[in-house]
Amino acid sequence: MTQERTSVQIPAEILAAVRRIEIRTRRLVDEVFSGEYHSVFKGVGMEFREVREYVPGDDVRAIDWNVTARTGQPFVKLYDEERELTVILAVDLSRSGRFGSGGRTKMEVAAELCGVLAFAAIANKDKVGLVMFSDRVERFIPPAKGRSHVLRLIRELLTFEPEGRGTDLDEPLRLLGSVLKRRATVFLVSDFWAGDFTTTLSVLARRHDVVAVRVRDPREAELPASGLVEWIDAESGACALVDTSWLPLRRRLAARVAARDEFLLRLFQSRGVDLVDVDATGSYVEPLRRFFLAREGRRGRRRTR
Repeated sequence: MTQERTSVQIPAEILAAVRRIEIRTRRLVDEVFSGEYHSVFKGVGMEFREVREYVPGDDVRAIDWNVTARTGQPFVKLYDEERELTVILAVDLSRSGRFGSGGRTKMEVAAELCGVLAFAAIANKDKVGLVMFSDRVERFIPPAKGRSHVLRLIRELLTFEPEGRGTDLDEPLRLLGSVLKRRATVFLVSDFWAGDFTTTLSVLARRHDVVAVRVRDPREAELPASGLVEWIDAESGACALVDTSWLPLRRRLAARVAARDEFLLRLFQSRGVDLVDVDATGSYVEPLRRFFLAREGRRGRRRTR
């Protein structure tokens, strides 16, 4: 794992792609997500602001007994919520992310989606960091603020060439558990075709707010009946000749995907991890909007209890 890269000449097409993502994602943040992000992701603590005289309806637990004793009148402490958060984008760069049956690959969709989250974070003065992983942790960029930092993260996501081919979710989860000292919000972006990561997810989710963002392509669950097709596993490199017109094969694939979906849903629910499902052939805007609205709804219900 490395943290820094020596300075290189960035191709013009990459700079153009980064700029396109910036324009699109910042517009989405300004028009759609900024207020929702602010209301959903709160600070990690409270900072004392001042005291004032008690008025009926104040929480008696907020009474400052020292000031009350000195003045002979009840006073209460006022606090401001600490707004600054640490947001970590943990992004799967395994070879399966290069698949796409629509106009874009899963990795391209993930990069743009991460741009939205990153720009929403810095608009609210939060820090953003990046972990890129495959079957190992490929790179860790510590959290920081600012537009130039976010543009660097997007550029890394578009250009970084991982050494690994497969997917190991344990490695990034273990790393984050060791380097994050204060509570953070972790967006785990992957297709989640990996081995069992129950233990490391459980440990991280106990201390941090973990959100699973699953980016997948519909062709991974439903094969077209196209006859004989050479099938290449992107992560292992294994090749096979497959008759996609054979109905039992298509049913087995659908059953395997359904079983994996059920396993992940149970795992995330039991660990308090929200799941955002994104179709790489569609828009990520509505899934993100539904996630923000659902979480805000839960916060509202907790406040009224």
